[in-house]
Amino acid sequence: MSNTPTRSRLNPAALLLAALLSWPTLVLAAPPQPGQPLPELALKDQHDKPWTVSADTKLVLFAAGRKASNLMQTVLAGQPAGFLASRQAVYLADMSRMPGFVTRTFALPALREMPFVVGVVLDEALLADWPRQDGAVALIAMQGGRVSAVSHATTDAQLRSALGLAP
Repeated sequence: MSNTPTRSRLNPAALLLAALLSWPTLVLAAPPQPGQPLPELALKDQHDKPWTVSADTKLVLFAAGRKASNLMQTVLAGQPAGFLASRQAVYLADMSRMPGFVTRTFALPALREMPFVVGVVLDEALLADWPRQDGAVALIAMQGGRVSAVSHATTDAQLRSALGLAP
C-alpha cells in the first residue's frame, strides 16, 4: 500500500450541474403566464420571516413602485388582520428600486405596522420580467396552483372589486 494520498478527479459536467443547481432563484422567477404554475418564490416578509405563495392562493397582488404600493395601502387601510388570507390573496411588493437607506429606515418599518403580511422583493433582477404598469397593481389570478389570468388595477374601485369589496 502506498501512503501517497489519492486525488479524486472532479468531473467537469458534475461541477457544471452543481453550479447550475446552486444558482439563485432568479431562474425560477419567470413572468407568470396563464396556464403555467406560478414560479416558486422564496422571499421574506416585512418582518424578515419566510414568505411564499401557498397552493390555495387565488390572487397575487403585485405592486411594483410607489404609486402601486400607495394604491394597495389605500385600499387595505382599515381592513382587519387576516383580511387578505380570508380572500386567499397575498401581497407582493417590489421595493428593489428604492434606495436601501429609505427601505430600511422608512418603508419596512411602515409595512411592519400593517395588519397584513407583505412579501418583499429587494433584488431588482428577481422579478424584472413580471407584469407591471406604471401606477398599477398587477392582479395575478390563480386556480389550482396555476396562473389563470393577469390583469392590472389602476384605481381604488378596480382593486376593491378584485378583492371583493364594495366600491
